[in-house]
Amino acid sequence: MTGLAEATAGEWYACAELGHGVVHLHEHHIDPFYRCNIWFVRGREMNVLVDSGLGAVSLVAQFPWLQARAVLAIASHTHFDHIGNHHEFGARACHRLEAPILAQPTREATVATQYARLAMFARLPPGGFDESAYEVRPAPATRLLEAGDVIDLGDRHLEVLHVPGHSPGSVALFERDTGVLFSGDAIYDGPLIDDAYHSNRDDYLETLARLRELPVSVVHGGHFPSFGRERLHQLIDEYTAGRRAPGCPAHAIHSSSNRSSP
Repeated sequence: MTGLAEATAGEWYACAELGHGVVHLHEHHIDPFYRCNIWFVRGREMNVLVDSGLGAVSLVAQFPWLQARAVLAIASHTHFDHIGNHHEFGARACHRLEAPILAQPTREATVATQYARLAMFARLPPGGFDESAYEVRPAPATRLLEAGDVIDLGDRHLEVLHVPGHSPGSVALFERDTGVLFSGDAIYDGPLIDDAYHSNRDDYLETLARLRELPVSVVHGGHFPSFGRERLHQLIDEYTAGRRAPGCPAHAIHSSSNRSSP
């Protein structure tokens, strides 16, 4: 028994309109480190959903307007906290290097074995949460993304950036007209994770060097609040200089003997 109360489905998500057709959704009963930012981007002809959360509570049941018109659900990468509700959408995209996991999301491959723990929650999802039974539902990609691809929403265009390091097929989306960057877990204002089973620190450094050169106005990351260009440079410079310690708060919750690598 955890002693944690269960939230209702209607209490699970928070939703905020940020302007310029961007909506921020998140599961506010999850600890901020594990709480995935879900970004909905409206266009004239189609919409984009960037990541979809844990999957413990349906997104579309709470927000039917997500499917009011054509929508492409993009996985910035295929860790469990980012792809849990992708199965609810008919059009799904990810980088080709992440596609096998999206199609067959085992607990190990999605890092759920290490990090999908009761310690994530301030309140449990309705029905509770069984660490050992939790798994992401398969959601095979209907579109594979490569660096340089452009996702055309009719009146706005999102350029696909391949940003490996956190995972081999991590992608970010950059709207050059506005300088808005949807960065996934390549960069956010919190402890950057470069020690997952398929992380590569050399790739991470190269990715961050490229992101630093972009004419960014605002970064909507995979976790934690959004920030501007000055903070982006600071975060990158701190990480690069070794002052931003890699690792995860889960290291303090779980001993290394309790962690397993896929």
